Amino acid sequence: MTDLVTGPDGLPRCAWGASTPDYAIYHDTEWGRPLRGDDALYERLTLEAFQSGLSWLTILRKRQAFRLAFADFRIERVAAFGDADVTRLLADAGIVRNRAKIEAAIANARAALTLPDGLSALLWSYAPPPRPARPGSFAEVPASTPESVALAKALKKQGFRFVGPTTAYALMQATGMVDDHLAGCHAGTAVARDQMGS
Repeated sequence: MTDLVTGPDGLPRCAWGASTPDYAIYHDTEWGRPLRGDDALYERLTLEAFQSGLSWLTILRKRQAFRLAFADFRIERVAAFGDADVTRLLADAGIVRNRAKIEAAIANARAALTLPDGLSALLWSYAPPPRPARPGSFAEVPASTPESVALAKALKKQGFRFVGPTTAYALMQATGMVDDHLAGCHAGTAVARDQMGS
């Protein structure tokens, strides 16, 4: 089995991105594309934290419910959530009902508000220089890197929770801070163009 799969549309993709229609859309249109903006990155940070120990597909399929439950991930609104909101979220079957993760999402919104330059600037300050070439196989893709370890440490120092080095690296992959689309993947080419244009 190869790590690169050609789909029915004739386009080569990272194998995980061809495994379900949901993944194909996410892989082709979002994953690995540079994303900026405090609220947008707070959403991805929150979803990556909720994914911990679960399948990303589970989170992806609940994403709309998460957006409704968490005020469309507007940092200022989530930072104002109180005990009644925690109770409401714990009763919401549309999301992952984990008290520690829910409380972390609220704490992280509050922490994001205290950042002098904003969340986006902090996260992107840990993005490594672009690699000379995309990975040739999944075996070449790390679970964490020195940059993700440093980012996790910086976030923890600022009061963020549920963002260890592995989650931090998954966030970097998902938001285009690194390009882990495999060599030959059609989406990887689009990512490279996006990075050159940004």
